[in-house]
Amino acid sequence: MLFLWLAAATALAQSTDSVYRLGPGDRIIIKVFGEEDLSMDVRINDTGRLNYPFLGELVVQGLTVTELEQRITRGLKGSYLRDPAVTVSIAEYRPFFLYGEVQKPGGIPYQPNLTVERAIALAGGFTERASRTKIEVVRASDPKHKAVRVELSDPVFPGDVITVKQSFF
Repeated sequence: MLFLWLAAATALAQSTDSVYRLGPGDRIIIKVFGEEDLSMDVRINDTGRLNYPFLGELVVQGLTVTELEQRITRGLKGSYLRDPAVTVSIAEYRPFFLYGEVQKPGGIPYQPNLTVERAIALAGGFTERASRTKIEVVRASDPKHKAVRVELSDPVFPGDVITVKQSFF
């Protein structure tokens, strides 16, 4: 039973990682089979870049893990290695932020498949003055940084800034 749960959780995380776009604050693990010197655990810097041996500074913001694997493979193939086997995995997602009428406002580590309701629970729940319906989010992916109203069942993404407004009743 435990094995089935672990297998399902791993498959879900892998499917999330295949569409997830890397960004500043994400910590990733890069492994090159048989090449320990080229394997690393690194956090993406504030400009969306990382330094990688032989390839220098790579812009990784906006790439999926598969796209980054392909970029590193292409960069290493030929000049450095004959046929590199590169894997990239996400060790830690960048946080999202929860402010306003919650018990413990601030940054919270992202978890795949998180809803607004679960995020509020991670922040200790609502305060006594919190509105259960006036909740807004500014998506990190929105270049206009416009706050939009969300429901408790809506998804949360890394880098989101969620604000729970005060109730007037």
